[in-house]
Amino acid sequence: MTNATEAPSPSPVDALLESSIKDIGIPPRPVILDRISREMLKEEPDYKRLANFIGADVSLSASLIKTANSPFFGCRNRVHSINEALMMLGLDIASRAIAGIILRKVFPASPQMERFWDASARIARLSGWLSQYVGNHKLRADDAYTFGLFRDCGIPVLLMRFPDYHKTLAQANGEDQLSFTAVEESHLPTHHAMVGCLLAQSWWLPEETCLAIRHHHDAAIIGMPSVNPPLTSRYRIAMAQFAEHLVQRHTGLSHTREWPKLGGACLRLLDVTEDEVDGILAEAIPIMEAEE
Repeated sequence: MTNATEAPSPSPVDALLESSIKDIGIPPRPVILDRISREMLKEEPDYKRLANFIGADVSLSASLIKTANSPFFGCRNRVHSINEALMMLGLDIASRAIAGIILRKVFPASPQMERFWDASARIARLSGWLSQYVGNHKLRADDAYTFGLFRDCGIPVLLMRFPDYHKTLAQANGEDQLSFTAVEESHLPTHHAMVGCLLAQSWWLPEETCLAIRHHHDAAIIGMPSVNPPLTSRYRIAMAQFAEHLVQRHTGLSHTREWPKLGGACLRLLDVTEDEVDGILAEAIPIMEAEE
C-alpha cells in the first residue's frame, strides 16, 4: 500500500512533459493558476481570497476587469471589481482569461514581440466575434478567444530557445507547399505547435484547446470525420484561421501561405461560402480596429 503522505510517482506522459518543458524552456505555470485550481476543487470556493490575491497585481487586476467586460464573455452588466469579474466569469473561464493576460508578460519585451502579441490579440478578438457570427454557435466565444491568444504561443518560446529561429519562421511563412510545421522540423527538433501544446498542457488549459494548438497546421485533420481531435478542437482551428485570413486581408500585414493550404477546409467546417467572405470581412472591420 502506498504511504498516504508520499507524492504519487509521475506517469511516463507527465515525466515526458516535464522533461520537454525543461529542455525547451517553456515558462512555468503561473502561481495564480494553481490558486484558482485549488479553489475550483472546493465545494465553496473563496472568491474574496482569490480577488485579494489577484488584486495585489494592479496590472493583472485591470486587465482581468477589462477582459471580463469584453463582449466575448457574456457578462450582461459591466463589472467594476475583481470579485465581480470572478463571480460573473466563473473560475474556469477566469483562469483561462488570466492565463492569456499573463502569457504576454512572461516573455522579454521587444518591438517584434509587441507586434506578435498585438496580432494574436486581434485574432483572438475576431475569433470570439466570429464564433457568434458564423459556425451556427457550435463554439463558445470564450473558447475561441482563448485559443486565438494561445494558438501560436510556441513561437516566442522557440525565438528565445533558438537564435536563428526567426529565419526558419520566415521560411515557413513563405512556404506554399509543405506544412508550416514540416518546415520547422527540417531545421529544429520540434515545432511551435508541439511546444505551444506543451505550454498549454502545463498551464492547465482545456484538452480541446491543447489538441487544437497541436494540430492547427494539419490540413488533413480539419475536415476529417473522426473523434480525435474532437470537433470542438477543429472548430477552434477553423475559426482562428479564418480570423487570421480576415485580419491579413484587412491590414495587408503578416501575410502567410496558410490560407491556400487550410482555408477551403476551414470554410466548409464553418459552413461559410467563398461568396460570403467579403460581407463577413466588412462586418468584422470594427472588431479588428477596436483597441484592447
